[in-house]
Amino acid sequence: MPSATSTSSRKPLAIGAGVLAAALLLGFASYTATRPESAPSGASSSVGSPSAADGSAEPQAGTHPELEKLARRDAKDPLAAGRADAPVVMIEYADFQCGYCGKFARDTEPRLMRKYVDAGVLRIEWRNFPIFGEASEAAARAAWAAGQQGRFWQFHAAAYAEGAKEKGFGRDRLTALAREAGVRDLDRFTRDLDSDAARQAVTRDQEEGYGLGATSTPSFLVNGRPIAGAQPLETFTEAIEAAERSAKQGVR
Repeated sequence: MPSATSTSSRKPLAIGAGVLAAALLLGFASYTATRPESAPSGASSSVGSPSAADGSAEPQAGTHPELEKLARRDAKDPLAAGRADAPVVMIEYADFQCGYCGKFARDTEPRLMRKYVDAGVLRIEWRNFPIFGEASEAAARAAWAAGQQGRFWQFHAAAYAEGAKEKGFGRDRLTALAREAGVRDLDRFTRDLDSDAARQAVTRDQEEGYGLGATSTPSFLVNGRPIAGAQPLETFTEAIEAAERSAKQGVR
């Protein structure tokens, strides 16, 4: 199973040298937030403690303009939720086999959706960041394929439901998740899942995460401010509200 570290060592910084300091910050925060008690050499993990005591989230720290530019703000992006012109954009790098990504998706993200996305304050942009092997890659392509029929977030909810990860992400299981998500044309879903377009989309997201130095999932950018791990709800609310205040004041 390739680790994020070993794979990223083959990838240049695709987003320019100007992000190096901030990228190192995210990479370090990503590691410290989710490192296991004892991990195999060279392996990344998402099963460590995500407590704020790690110092991995800095809701009052300065933002990084170069990282803020990674927000795509494409109104037609099916893997995003919220207004394209929302004052705050949270980019989420995650893997469907990551237990803490599932915890965030079930416990925290819906509350952020209701409080900030629905109010027009926050936009969430998903980035497929599969770091745990072929099953993660397949699930990422399947999520993208569901998005082509407007059902990405429904697939996201089904794939991150309690106990879903333990059932695996084989071909039949991915089709079952698509059906659960309300994907209407399952033949098209299968074609899209296997398409070059799906692989290219996932690779684009994956290389962006690697270029940032992210070593584990979930990792986030809130208007260019790194947050790593499934931090408590309060960490995200503080970061989002601080970013909103700065946006209103025209300050970055």
